[in-house]
Amino acid sequence: MTESRRDAVWRALETVRDPELDRPVTELGFVSSCTVSAAGVASVRLRLPTFFCAPNFSWLMVADAHDAVAAVPGVARAEIRLEDHFAADVINQGVAARAGFAAAFGDQAEAELDELRRTFVGKAALAGQDHLARPLVDAGWTPAQLAAARLADLPSSPELDRLRARRVEAGLPAGDDAPLLLHPDGQPVTAVQVPLHLRRARLTSVSIEANTATCRDLLAARYFRS
Repeated sequence: MTESRRDAVWRALETVRDPELDRPVTELGFVSSCTVSAAGVASVRLRLPTFFCAPNFSWLMVADAHDAVAAVPGVARAEIRLEDHFAADVINQGVAARAGFAAAFGDQAEAELDELRRTFVGKAALAGQDHLARPLVDAGWTPAQLAAARLADLPSSPELDRLRARRVEAGLPAGDDAPLLLHPDGQPVTAVQVPLHLRRARLTSVSIEANTATCRDLLAARYFRS
């Protein structure tokens, strides 16, 4: 195992997110082990907060981890395994075979997960507006000022970078001239619509934050109980 190659694999895993929580699996503690053999076989083990975490979310994380790790230069083969999950065998075998979610789960799956992914990317983009607009509201910005704000008007920050990235994924405007506040269809939010829009954004943000805290607590209780 070469440390530099292992580090590259870890960096690749940092790009893999829990779709519901919009946080990297590495940050959430979902990666229980990560090794790379001298032959370039990357072996990654994933664990989730409960035995019954939703199989569609679980599939997306395992599949995304496989794609990210397999693309690392020097990795000859990616072996990604989900552990301690009721659907682990189906997910692991399906991802390894590149079968697709619907093929792996058969009659239990209605379709592939593209629409689910788009839904949660959209929620992450909406929550990002709350994170960036909240300090402006606290500073006294009016609805008219918020409606007129552009991304270029905001100081550089990780939150701004993340909002831009989620908008790119969602196919929404993300350049400097893009409005801070956008509806899910990409239309700008008018001054009259700002209060309701920000309430929706805040509700989405709080929901994601609460779910993240719950998952962290459940993971800790499951694996780190003294």
